[in-house]
Amino acid sequence: MSDTDEQGRPEPPPAGDETATLLGFLDFQRATLAWKCGGLDAAGLRATVGASSMTLGGMLKHLAYVEDEWFTQRFRGEGMPSSWQEVDWRTDPDWDWRSAADDSPEELFALWREAADRSRAVVGAALSDGGLEQLARWSWPDGQVPSLRWILCHMIEEYARHNGHADLLREAVDGQTGE
Repeated sequence: MSDTDEQGRPEPPPAGDETATLLGFLDFQRATLAWKCGGLDAAGLRATVGASSMTLGGMLKHLAYVEDEWFTQRFRGEGMPSSWQEVDWRTDPDWDWRSAADDSPEELFALWREAADRSRAVVGAALSDGGLEQLARWSWPDGQVPSLRWILCHMIEEYARHNGHADLLREAVDGQTGE
């Protein structure tokens, strides 16, 4: 088995330990999003399907936000990066999705890649300092606190769900299909 598939996505290790498997699947899902959005111009990243207002550009921006929200803010307990701090989320809860139409493809990819890189750094530091059992510095209203393991599983789910949307959007843009 090669280390990457025909789209250049890193293959998760078939017999890795829990940490390597979780990180492998998260990076595979991140690479799937990059593949689905790759090579498109601004119009392609703004295209919608049917009645949905969802776009591939909005998806890149949304997932950049989700990366920072879960790893930087919730897990580490730090403030969000400056790109998110000036947004009035109560007034415009879908700002990430909606505002992506104003951003160039280069800006969207940079925002998403930088967020994923920050997340990788947070996870790497956490794994060096206690492992998957570490709890976030954030809790739900009922007092439950997610572990790093839970957050990684949630992020795999978040990407996988949106990558399904990305399949439909990309096919509508230029006919490109694939898993």
